[in-house]
Amino acid sequence: MKSTLRRRLPVAVILLSAPGALALGGLAALGHLAAEWALAGVALVVVAVFAILYPHFAHVEALRRYIEALRSAGASDPLPKPPSGRSPVLAPELDETVVETARERQRRRRELEAAITGNETILSNLPDPLIMLDRGRRIVRANPAAESLFGGNLMGRDLISILRNPNLLSAADAAVAGEDGQVVEFALHGEIEREFSARVVPLTTPALDGTVAILSLHDLTAARQAERMRADFVANASHELRTPLSSLIGFIETLRGPAREDGEAQERFLVIMHDQSMRMARLVDDLLSLSRIEMQEHTPPTGSASLQRTLESVARGLELKARARGIRIELSLPDLPPVVGEQDELAQVFQNLIDNAVKYGRTDSRVVVAARLADPASDPAARRIARPTAAISVTDSGDGIPREHLPRLTERFYRINTARSRELGGTGLGLAIVKHIVNRHRGQLTVDSETGRGSVFTVYLPLAEPYEGLDDMARKAG
Repeated sequence: MKSTLRRRLPVAVILLSAPGALALGGLAALGHLAAEWALAGVALVVVAVFAILYPHFAHVEALRRYIEALRSAGASDPLPKPPSGRSPVLAPELDETVVETARERQRRRRELEAAITGNETILSNLPDPLIMLDRGRRIVRANPAAESLFGGNLMGRDLISILRNPNLLSAADAAVAGEDGQVVEFALHGEIEREFSARVVPLTTPALDGTVAILSLHDLTAARQAERMRADFVANASHELRTPLSSLIGFIETLRGPAREDGEAQERFLVIMHDQSMRMARLVDDLLSLSRIEMQEHTPPTGSASLQRTLESVARGLELKARARGIRIELSLPDLPPVVGEQDELAQVFQNLIDNAVKYGRTDSRVVVAARLADPASDPAARRIARPTAAISVTDSGDGIPREHLPRLTERFYRINTARSRELGGTGLGLAIVKHIVNRHRGQLTVDSETGRGSVFTVYLPLAEPYEGLDDMARKAG
């Protein structure tokens, strides 16, 4: 209040008192009024003007302070108390108008903050990545899905720093220039290749933060994989099922014709038909399993799994099969921390690897399953994972694998010896299933084999975090 009264009130009193003071001074100069009476009159005028103006200026200052308080009040804060006095000059409804305006302003501010919060919530929870661009094609903002896909700190970066597809960049340039929006499909390369549909559209009116165009991404990976898998399933299944189906059809025709009354032939043919039927059932099961795993490959698991529990369970399940061939399954499992992964899928990995070791190992030999902490300094596979890693190796004493076959071992239906594989009940899909599960777990699979000396299949899996005592365990392992 002092600022208004001290600076403006004296000036106003002087200006409004001046005409009366001049008139009294003129009368005194002409001799119509005594000087002392003129001075007294000037003083009276000044006092009167001050008495009239002071309440007015005091009320104006109170209103100013009230408006300042309103300006600093939040949308949910209680309104400050309005000024209590009244100005003899201003209209009496002015205070009520100011208070009502303040209430309306606070209500609209609450509505605006609620709308902003709602928009922020929607933007943050959008499952698809969303990026906002300014006229320089720089990123103004990105939602959490985009930050998760491309990493944090996207704000202020040029779009080309995260997406280098020429068609997409051309569409973005056109959108920030105000041209029509476009849809571009492209592949994002990495550990797992992903396919996206990108839609870039300009805003009809630039946003306050400088956004002139919006880029939204939709993940097509699962849909495209489903299309490819359907085509592959038909081609592969028709190829692999043709032989057992032909055998079944031939035996059925024989049983219905020449062997109709031949009991010995019927018994022999039924055994073969049963084996062929079981082979087809295993093949269908493996194809369905592989299709399911490929559908989920681009989505890493979020849970954790115990290696000891998984490996011990798989070894127990294969113990009778191994014993029938005179093979011992030996486990070397230190107290390792859990790994990131799905228990059932990891069990499927080690089921396939240990089962293969038992099937293709020499009789009266052993299969060794060993787990350890991997050292990235000396192990390239662990170094590629770039985080603390467990390595689980399955070693057999079989005939080994010629080196020229190693690069293709995990291809679907690839067999080194087709006749032997089918004789042992293999479908040609086991290692493909292993590869895709390991990929989904962001791990690594290596194969080391030498003809005549057996094979070593090693699976590298990232450890679940956080884990205390990792440094101590690494020192003990070293």
